[in-house]
Amino acid sequence: MAKAMLIDLTRCIGCRACQAACKQWNDLPAEQTRNNGSYENPPRRSAKTWTTVTFHEITQPPSEAGEEEGFAWVFAKRQCMHCEHPACASACIVGALHKTPDGPVLYDDKKCMGCRYCMIACPYGVPTFEWHKAVPYIRKCTMCADRIALGMEPACAKACPTDAIQFGEREALIVEGRKRIKASPAKYVDHIYGEKEAGGADMLYLSSVPFNELGFPELGEERLDRYAGLAMLAVPPAIVGVTALMAGTYWIIKRREQMMAQAAAEGPEAVESPEEEVA
Repeated sequence: MAKAMLIDLTRCIGCRACQAACKQWNDLPAEQTRNNGSYENPPRRSAKTWTTVTFHEITQPPSEAGEEEGFAWVFAKRQCMHCEHPACASACIVGALHKTPDGPVLYDDKKCMGCRYCMIACPYGVPTFEWHKAVPYIRKCTMCADRIALGMEPACAKACPTDAIQFGEREALIVEGRKRIKASPAKYVDHIYGEKEAGGADMLYLSSVPFNELGFPELGEERLDRYAGLAMLAVPPAIVGVTALMAGTYWIIKRREQMMAQAAAEGPEAVESPEEEVA
């Protein structure tokens, strides 16, 4: 049965332990903080940062008890939503992205040709490109699929000090989310974000304020993967062919560089013709 995470934003304190745990487990480098007035650190997700915590200052209306209008902080953990029907996978013409039975949407860089259609198709703007590398790939949250395969929970859920992130079976987490909303209707918006958006996702959210105020896209229940697939079918075959040719040439160049570096490390006697190896 598919796994998922229930992220209760009313419990999030903005400590970024989840962000640090993600970087540590996935061996992701640090990024420079931009001094642009944003409270986000780093300011956005990238190939080096798969999980971020956004800070939102929310206006609180006057209460019935006579308290004046005020402000409150709401923190939101953001990462790949691991959609039930991922548009990114449908848009990928070489099958580099796929949905696993356990829940994670994974990426295979050995198949990727660098077209970046997945970046366009994703309604959450999740897939990011390694712009800083000569041989770039797509990078994103994997839901710690390697940990899940070993019977462990994702690193972010393990690190959360307030239990704002709960990991388990998707259907059980939806039941838990509804239970919390029913028990504290004044505390939560009556909506589990991710339950039905774009056909559903394995990242489920509870919040005290409307999700659009936190930057979550407003999506209907209709699946988006079918439209992404149709759009890719409309791409002219010539463009696909040229892109594939360029990707193949890029792969050959990269392979030659790897072979030469390996041969140099092993000594002059190990040097062979890279053309013969590639052929």
